[in-house]
Amino acid sequence: MRSHSRLTDLAGEQYGVVSYRQLREQGFSKGHVYRAHEADRLVRVYRGVYAVGHSELSPHGRCRAALLAFNDEAVLSHRSAGWLWSLFSTWSEEVDVTFAGKGRRKGIRVHRVMAMSDHDITTLSRIGVTSLPRTLCDIAASEPRRELVRAVDRAKRRGLLDLDALDQMLERRARVPGAAQLKEALVLYRKAVFDRARSELLLLEALENEGERLPVLNLWVDKWELDAYWEPERFAVEVDGWETHGSREAFENDRLRQEEMKLAGIDCVRISARRIETEPQQVAKRIRSLLDQRRRTLQRTSS
Repeated sequence: MRSHSRLTDLAGEQYGVVSYRQLREQGFSKGHVYRAHEADRLVRVYRGVYAVGHSELSPHGRCRAALLAFNDEAVLSHRSAGWLWSLFSTWSEEVDVTFAGKGRRKGIRVHRVMAMSDHDITTLSRIGVTSLPRTLCDIAASEPRRELVRAVDRAKRRGLLDLDALDQMLERRARVPGAAQLKEALVLYRKAVFDRARSELLLLEALENEGERLPVLNLWVDKWELDAYWEPERFAVEVDGWETHGSREAFENDRLRQEEMKLAGIDCVRISARRIETEPQQVAKRIRSLLDQRRRTLQRTSS
């Protein structure tokens, strides 16, 4: 009875799963384990790993089971680690683990390494996992660029993007797959305004590539805070997200705001964040054309 109680406690701590090794350590004989398995009280997840009393595992349970399949000598990594860090919203049934050793398990994607640095390992939600910098590097090596960009952006939004820690990891792993791609993806967040919205950062990068002088961001001019402003031209760009017009009142206020800026001599255009995300260079080209028009207009007026 005491063994059963300890087993229940152990399974509860491990999202409902236990390993054969743990069962034997709890005093269960080979025959006891076999009979419990035959009676569906222990449901096999991977070789040597069982769900206790049920067959439906949560993603966390599946992750924990994958590590138990390697006697906790592996850590969650790659896309599975990205999911645990909330960098991906969708879960893949095939679990990714990194393991410094030999062996494979059906249903587990094993990434073998010679050794794992302590700097690259941590625990999250009671599950051994690669550190966030190492996770991003693994994602850079194994996922399309758009997935890496989204993962970095989500890390930034969740307050997890530690550039110092990332630089230390990239210095240790400068030549490994994914390092160059991750370094490139981080360039955007190294600008002086790295704490601004992603859409604004993308706009700055596109304008820089276009050869246009960069605006001042989030500047108060008269009574308005402008997303991007070119002071000599009195030209402003406002970046709209879906949340900008949450009500009819907000929609009307934005129109009135634009009229008032026009009367004050500020030329303003509104651009959706989605357009900046999907076609930043085209947006930058159009802004440059509008700025050129504005400059010609001001030149004619002053002459």
